[in-house]
Amino acid sequence: MRWWPQSLFGRLMGVLASGMLVAQLLSAAFNLAERDSLLQTASGMQQVQRITDVVKLLDSLGPAERERIVAVLSVPPLVLSLHDAAIASPDGVAAGARTAMFASMLRAALGDARDIRVEPGASFNAARSAAAGYGRRQFMMGGGPGMDRADVHGGPLLRTQVQLRDGRWARFDTELPQAAATLPWRLALTLLLLLLAVLALSYVAVRWITRPLHVLATAAESLGRDINRPPLDEEGPLEVRRAAQAFNAMQRRLSHFIHDRTRILAAMSHDLKTPITRMRLRADLLDDDELRQHFEADLKEMEAMVTHTLEFMRGLGGNEPRQAVDVMALLESLQSDNEAMGRAVCIEGRALQPFVAVASLLKRCLANLIDNAVLYGGQATVIVEDTPLNLTLRVLDDGPGMAETELEKVFEPFYRLEGSRSRQTGGTGLGLTIARNIAQTHGGDIALHNRPQGGLEVVLSLPRKVAVD
Repeated sequence: MRWWPQSLFGRLMGVLASGMLVAQLLSAAFNLAERDSLLQTASGMQQVQRITDVVKLLDSLGPAERERIVAVLSVPPLVLSLHDAAIASPDGVAAGARTAMFASMLRAALGDARDIRVEPGASFNAARSAAAGYGRRQFMMGGGPGMDRADVHGGPLLRTQVQLRDGRWARFDTELPQAAATLPWRLALTLLLLLLAVLALSYVAVRWITRPLHVLATAAESLGRDINRPPLDEEGPLEVRRAAQAFNAMQRRLSHFIHDRTRILAAMSHDLKTPITRMRLRADLLDDDELRQHFEADLKEMEAMVTHTLEFMRGLGGNEPRQAVDVMALLESLQSDNEAMGRAVCIEGRALQPFVAVASLLKRCLANLIDNAVLYGGQATVIVEDTPLNLTLRVLDDGPGMAETELEKVFEPFYRLEGSRSRQTGGTGLGLTIARNIAQTHGGDIALHNRPQGGLEVVLSLPRKVAVD
């Protein structure tokens, strides 16, 4: 799902926010339903009590006084009228649970066995029309003003008919309260504040939970650049402490393994140099000059392979301190060295500020790249591009380039494009491997591209913010 967050923090917040929103909506629905039920019950009790009082009052009055009292009391939302007989229920009108409950409450309030009929009505306006005769008498006698006012009521009705003691029927058309159509603003505000409070606490809790993962990922990334980086702080919850302890233990084991391997290789290198030196001395005793030159060339190549391999396996001198390096001075020094050997090296652009790095490693990285460009292209052009965030150096040559499938393979140790391993055709096959390892040690990388006009472009990218840390 494209819209779903990719980070663990985003997903946890999304799940919590969605759950809280659904819970709040359900809570609002339940609260509204319960409120409507309580309002309807309370309103029904009020109407029952009012009808009971009116019935008892009408029982105690004579016919003339009843007419006047009815005109006064017939005020919306309770329309009162007197009839000689009960009005039959319309066809198809069935009493519901609400009607039955209202009738039960009214019988209990009256407390006698008189005849009572409760049925749903059509509308308040229809009830008003049925009692129009009483409204005219009310107006003529100066009764209450409610009957002749233009009303705006249109809710459902309960039509209640109660038989008085003298046999006449009092009909009450009672307007029922309508269910709330909108969410009360106080309830909406309460639910919104609760939702925001829970989301704020969830944000803090999720950030607290995911922060150790971010710290662990950052430590793992920096471990690839510096095996001797400071260990993680073993603090926090139990799970976080255990993860930090496991990471530090892994770092110690890797560091011990690399140091042990370096010592072994240093000893092997020392042991190999001794027989190579003896063989060079014995080659000097050969009378055949051509044969002696072949022996010396092979011995020099063997010595270079041993030296380069040792330097590669030692981790490229990563224990040296980092310092601010003047990149332009370093490039000009390499340019002078190549010009002294009759090589053409051109420098374009400038670095805006020094770059924090291990000077010897950065020099070797650039030297390897320039050597490759000169070897395969006859000359090298170094283009410097500097920004506050990144230092980019592009080394261009005019050589034949290489196949697209080989652009990544040449970074593998001892991999060579041609079958031979002579010094004249490219050295030991470790130059680009060492250069990329140096770049990655400083948080950067190296990429190769074939130039459209011919030749190869080597891009060395070095982020400044990583190099400073």
